[in-house]
Amino acid sequence: MRRTKIVATLGPATDDPKVLDAVIEAGVDVVRLNFSHGSHEEHQRRADEVRNRARAYGRQVGVIADLQGPKIRIDRFKTGKVHLKEGDLFILDAALGVNDGDETRVGLTYKELPQDVKRGDTLILDDGAIVLWVDDVTGEQINCRVVVGGELSNNKGINRQGGGLSASALTDKDREDIKAAAAIEADYLAVSFPRSADDIRQARELLEAAGGHAGIIAKIERAEALDNLEEILEVSEGVMVARGDLGVEIGDAELPFVQKKIIKSARSMDRVVITATQMMQSMVASPIPTRAEVLDVANAVIDGTDAVMLSAETAAGLYPAKAVAAMDRVCRGAETHRDTQVSGHRMNYEFKRVDEAIAMATMYTGNHLGVKAIAALTESGSTPLWMSRIRSGIPIYAMTRHVQTRRKVTLYRGVTPVSFEVDSTDHAVVNKEAIDELVRRGAVRNGDLVIITKGDLHGVHGGTNALKIVRVGDLVEPGES
Repeated sequence: MRRTKIVATLGPATDDPKVLDAVIEAGVDVVRLNFSHGSHEEHQRRADEVRNRARAYGRQVGVIADLQGPKIRIDRFKTGKVHLKEGDLFILDAALGVNDGDETRVGLTYKELPQDVKRGDTLILDDGAIVLWVDDVTGEQINCRVVVGGELSNNKGINRQGGGLSASALTDKDREDIKAAAAIEADYLAVSFPRSADDIRQARELLEAAGGHAGIIAKIERAEALDNLEEILEVSEGVMVARGDLGVEIGDAELPFVQKKIIKSARSMDRVVITATQMMQSMVASPIPTRAEVLDVANAVIDGTDAVMLSAETAAGLYPAKAVAAMDRVCRGAETHRDTQVSGHRMNYEFKRVDEAIAMATMYTGNHLGVKAIAALTESGSTPLWMSRIRSGIPIYAMTRHVQTRRKVTLYRGVTPVSFEVDSTDHAVVNKEAIDELVRRGAVRNGDLVIITKGDLHGVHGGTNALKIVRVGDLVEPGES
């Protein structure tokens, strides 16, 4: 059983029902709807289709709605593109018409950029393909010198090296997209380019006002977000290591260490973490990944990421299902590494809640007793989340009647959602039904040890207060003490 979750971005390449079925069969756990592209109607259709097809396969697939955010871009050129030479002068002109760019200047989508930069700043365009040094700023013109030249085409992104751009994390488009995400009943909302906890709080207020209940994923892609990482984690359900823009702002050399830091920080604070961007980029056009991509994915798994994400590989690539299958294969291989199954998480901390204590005791016991599976009867999913923070090879089954909870745990490392209705107040009956479900799934067999966690009071969120170790085949019969 693979523990690391796979997130795949939906797009034109997965609109073919046969391709979507193949992606689900290959093992996708969560899909991403990229609100930078497509209409609300397209996103609704794709969410409906993946949920319906997953149901046909007896699977639960979660949905992430990913906001575009304030992507700062140049406007368009008269000829579609220009070639900049090293040493040339080039102007970023906030007053220029949208389609009036030429070899000397181009317009800006973000009109406030001249107020955010000064002489000596370095501006990076097209994810590092073009580098400009700011000579001076006059009115609405940023006068630059080309440091790294090359071809520059329409609508390419702009980053300031070191961060510091003042653009708000939530645009007017994002506000409308949040309403659409709520209507889609997205399980997670990914907020692009947050700088602080306030950006996440604002997104949550807008989501709740629209009737949404999604968990918030903060995309760490600004240098300022690293300075405020702990406070952002405090108010989020998880983070995404968005390595594209982040790498541009902080530099490629810093990215490996920062990725490890974000993963470690998220896990230590009981938050989920997704590692993203170009993980198997070559598979947009190739049926197999490069060795470098295999190592990249494997290292993220060994570091403890909850999920690895595919973007263009599945949204627009030639081999969406093969990309998911390759990711599945690499994750499984990495999970055989001993480091993925040994944990010292929270060993030196006091627990604040009873259900947290039960979760930690379960994992300690399971890792030292040869337990084959954990059945976590849950309302909100909190107990299996805490369990999933502990490195282990033991499968965790989040057994719940709530579809919203089942969808949410699709992102938790090592946790499998199970539809399970508790109809009895007799604990022996409930235990037997839970074990019977695991046996039916082929997860355990006679003689295996299983840990069951649940609460005395049925239907109470945060009420898990009991841990029971049972051997399959030796359960107490209903009605017995």
